Amino acid sequence: MRIGIVCYPTFGGSGVVATELGKELALKGHQVHFISYDLPVRFDKLLTNLHYHEVRVSDYPLFDYQPYELVLASRIVDVVKHEGLDILHVHYAIPHASAAYMAQQILKTEGIYMPFVTTLHGTDITLVGKDESFEPDITFAINQSDAVTAVSDSLKADTYKHFNVKREIEVIPNFIDLKRYQGCSTDGVLKAFAPKGERLLLHTSNFRPVKRVEDVVEVFSKVRKVIPSKLLLAGDGPERPKIEALCRKLGTCDDVHFLGKLKNIEEVYSVADLFLLPSETESFGLAALEAMASRVPVISSNTGGIPEINEIGVTGFLSNVGDTDEMAANALKLLKDEALLSKFREAAYQKAKQFSEDSIIPIYENLYERVLAGVAK
Repeated sequence: MRIGIVCYPTFGGSGVVATELGKELALKGHQVHFISYDLPVRFDKLLTNLHYHEVRVSDYPLFDYQPYELVLASRIVDVVKHEGLDILHVHYAIPHASAAYMAQQILKTEGIYMPFVTTLHGTDITLVGKDESFEPDITFAINQSDAVTAVSDSLKADTYKHFNVKREIEVIPNFIDLKRYQGCSTDGVLKAFAPKGERLLLHTSNFRPVKRVEDVVEVFSKVRKVIPSKLLLAGDGPERPKIEALCRKLGTCDDVHFLGKLKNIEEVYSVADLFLLPSETESFGLAALEAMASRVPVISSNTGGIPEINEIGVTGFLSNVGDTDEMAANALKLLKDEALLSKFREAAYQKAKQFSEDSIIPIYENLYERVLAGVAK
């Protein structure tokens, strides 16, 4: 198949999953064309059947806000016509699904029908989608899609709850390449951050308020009072000044390391003892799954799709949002008992295996084939 993928090219979960999906499809022989405003962070330039088409928005002084959605729709039309795409897969409802619909209607006038699949990843529904100004656009774009998927049962339920969606939503969970998280070199990282054998706690995100990174620091501070520990924070974002201020207030600055945005995050996962994810909401929790693939148990909130991957008392522990006392107590329970920690490590890895690329990619291929068969009829 010749498949077009529209996604955000950033470090966020939707962009990472979309890029990994494209790479896996390319490895299976499909021609895959990415359409975005920048090269996706995990794009593999060495795959000959993986292609990138830039969406470039000119700076028109007429507009206060540049019309990205319109330019994206035009770029989709161009790529479909000149690359002979069979199907389009857009990740994130707005503006990607609405741009895909616009492109589809333009192509129809030229005798071309381009089916598109929309995958809902979370923020487009749980945060942006709750803004009434976006609701009509999101509802329309979802209902006009030829197929719709969501990354968790929780997100599927939220979509039906907040939008008047008439069509079926299939749940296809996020996936990971297990090989990426195996056999990483750890000596250098351990020497740099835990030279005296300190425990390493890890969190990675875009540091937005919904991630509650201040709770991460609170949990770490409580653990640090009992067991020598270090906290590794991978990523960056708008909450960083508040996080730094809290570290100063708690006196933990020397033991908190800001690593920035990392392309090879697996090297850090591989040395962590625990992964902290106290989010206000998560449609899936891809970062937690990546940690589990590295045999790292998860201490998390019990919100959204997180319970669908983090099994309480098996792969980690779940607590109510904001309950940093319980999260710290659960962390200490594992860190104080090496045998129990080892048991949870293995269970985390076994759970992660259920979300391997070998399990999930064929589901997407089958979906594409069903959509194309329906169009052919």
